[in-house]
Amino acid sequence: MISQPSRHCTVELQALPSRIGQVRRILSAQLRYWNLDPLIDPAALGVTELLTNVHQHAEPDKVCVVDIELLLDHLTVSVHDHDPRLPTLTSGSESRPFGDGDLFATSGRGLGLIAAMSDTWGIRPQGEGGKTVWFTLAAPAAVTPPPHAQPSRASAGEPIPGPDDEPRRAPDDLTAGRAPRHGTGLIGADRR
Repeated sequence: MISQPSRHCTVELQALPSRIGQVRRILSAQLRYWNLDPLIDPAALGVTELLTNVHQHAEPDKVCVVDIELLLDHLTVSVHDHDPRLPTLTSGSESRPFGDGDLFATSGRGLGLIAAMSDTWGIRPQGEGGKTVWFTLAAPAAVTPPPHAQPSRASAGEPIPGPDDEPRRAPDDLTAGRAPRHGTGLIGADRR
């Protein structure tokens, strides 16, 4: 029996340095919203490493999709890109994030860091469609959604109670069970 539904957030972007910082901020805000503050730092580190790999290595383009999903007791963060080439873990980097090479090297440690800080991680090849690199983190034991995060049954324009029990109008783009899209449209629906 599933006692709590999954929560999901998707961001599509070009893996450029300025966008990587924006995704870290989006991820941090989403995890705060889900009451997962203890996972913010490791998740932000992991997504930064994965997006940096896309920025430095992916071909033919830098377009990628970041998925963040909380299902029961695990947070999964994944990055899908269009490059079918699979990344490799530098020899020795799973046990030591610095690998066997130069301790002052500025690259080559990303997957070693992912392996060291995550519960599990992996790569899903998708043929010519690219690949997905993912990692999981154990969620704290008592994760409960914020009181206002319950699925809404309000129709667009219908009065809904606010936190102070004062009626408010539902946004026009609100649909049952989905959060409205915000800003640039880069965030997908928050499925509950």
